[in-house]
Formats: sequence, C-alpha cells, structure tokens
Amino acid sequence: MSTEQQVSVSRTIHADADAIFDVLAHPARHADIDGSGTVQASRGEQGQRLEMGSKFGMDMRMGLPYRINNTVVEFEEGRRIGWRHMGRHVWRYELEPTDEGTVVTESFDWSGALPPVKAFIKLMGYPDKHPVDMEATLERLAELTEGTEADQAE
Repeated sequence: MSTEQQVSVSRTIHADADAIFDVLAHPARHADIDGSGTVQASRGEQGQRLEMGSKFGMDMRMGLPYRINNTVVEFEEGRRIGWRHMGRHVWRYELEPTDEGTVVTESFDWSGALPPVKAFIKLMGYPDKHPVDMEATLERLAELTEGTEADQAE
C-alpha cells in the first residue's frame, strides 16, 4: 500500500501473532529482522521489552555508522507497535491473526515528520526504496517465527 506520505508492505506469516510481536517488541532482535542492512545492534539493556513510551537506541550504518534514539509512540500488545526518532517519522508493525497465521503489515509513515525531514525523505527516494527492504524484513521475520513453539502449541 502506498499513500502520499506512507508506504506499507503486508505478508502472511504462518505463526502466532504473540510470537511475532515478541520479536518486534525486543530491540535486541531488530538487527536479526532488518531487511535493509542498516540496523546493526541495539544499545542499552539487551533484555528490554518495549511498551508505550519506551525509549531505545540503535547502532545503525548507512554508508557511515551512526546512532539513533527511538520512542515507542504506538502500542497495542500483540497487535500494533510503532516508534519514531527525532525526525518524527514512524516505523509501524500491525498484526492481524487469520486462519493461516498472522498478516503482518510494516509501514513507514512520514506524515508527521518535520518539513525538512519530509523533503529529505523524498529527495533520497525512500518511498520507492523502502518497500523492497520491508519485504526482506518480513521474510526474515517469517524465518524467525514460523514453526516456533508458540506457533506449534496451537
């Protein structure tokens, strides 16, 4: 899905929504699922589980290494999690259980970004580039969660 200031990719993952959400809610797992190759490692408490208002840092690399601090701004246990950093654009995951598993939608939403950030996002072509990386992220998330104990317990 694409709107003027948001791009999204969805995929059915054959796993329980809680098992998938548990990976998303632990920043230490974000490098494992990142399809862009930019997320290197989480900073801070390795066992941290995110909740509304949680702050967490990431070591990133896009050409050069850098650090970013995020705040969880959307949270519904097992269903939705989203975070943003100083640019105010949001990375969001929404989970919808189905008979086949869970439909996971990853979104990059820059509708609330600061005006200079919005211009930078368009200039860098992120709306066109991110969906490919998002598909890779959802593939990695599927590889990590399909066939997990929580999924097999159903």
